[in-house]
Amino acid sequence: MYWLVLILSGVLEAVWATALSRSEGFTRVAPTIVFAVSLAASMAGLAYAMLGLPIGTAYAVWVGIGAVLTTGYAMWAGQEPVSALRVLLLAGIVGCVLGLELTH
Repeated sequence: MYWLVLILSGVLEAVWATALSRSEGFTRVAPTIVFAVSLAASMAGLAYAMLGLPIGTAYAVWVGIGAVLTTGYAMWAGQEPVSALRVLLLAGIVGCVLGLELTH
């Protein structure tokens, strides 16, 4: 259960990071609300996951999932450049996250 909550919290990290970008300095209401709600849920999920997982592993997986999804979405939306090297490096992060899960 800890792993499932951690993965969902990592997804919510990508949601709040993207919403933060779209809030334009908290001047847009809807993205600001999405940011606040997803941030709170993401942090709560991370805290819960740390009850049963080592802090280093949980944090690395949470950050890795959030970073890959945030960057992947930005590349898909045309906000960041796409290149074979960038995709390969993101795949490396995914591989490391999977490795942390498998070696726990």
